[in-house]
Amino acid sequence: MPDTVALVPYFTITVPNKTGEGAKVLAALKDAGVSLIGLWGYPVKGKKAQLDLVPVDPKAFTKAAKKLKLEVGPKLTAIAWAGEDRLGAAADAAAKLSAAGIGILAVQVICSGEGRFGALVQIAPSDVKKAAKLLSA
Repeated sequence: MPDTVALVPYFTITVPNKTGEGAKVLAALKDAGVSLIGLWGYPVKGKKAQLDLVPVDPKAFTKAAKKLKLEVGPKLTAIAWAGEDRLGAAADAAAKLSAAGIGILAVQVICSGEGRFGALVQIAPSDVKKAAKLLSA
């Protein structure tokens, strides 16, 4: 079975880097009926943390975030990549992108069970379509 590659919108939210802040945001989104296909959370400058959220329904997310008064960054695009789990899949993809002069801003790859993997790849906006095409090949 070939890999699947799709462009997906994601949004960033900055919160205080304190225990429970991410949980509050996620609970509020859950209560608003927002479903996510991906989430990154990590510390950034100073005492802040960033959540990168990939919603199933971007319009519902935007509406809920506005209602919740969340400070949301501009809509960005990531690559959702999935396939059969195989040795070196991430290494091969990184080499292919590098050879094309495309840098990876961030990537999360995980084996999802049953011999499959899933990944979300962040690429500079100017290169995201080219990168998706390369990963699809």
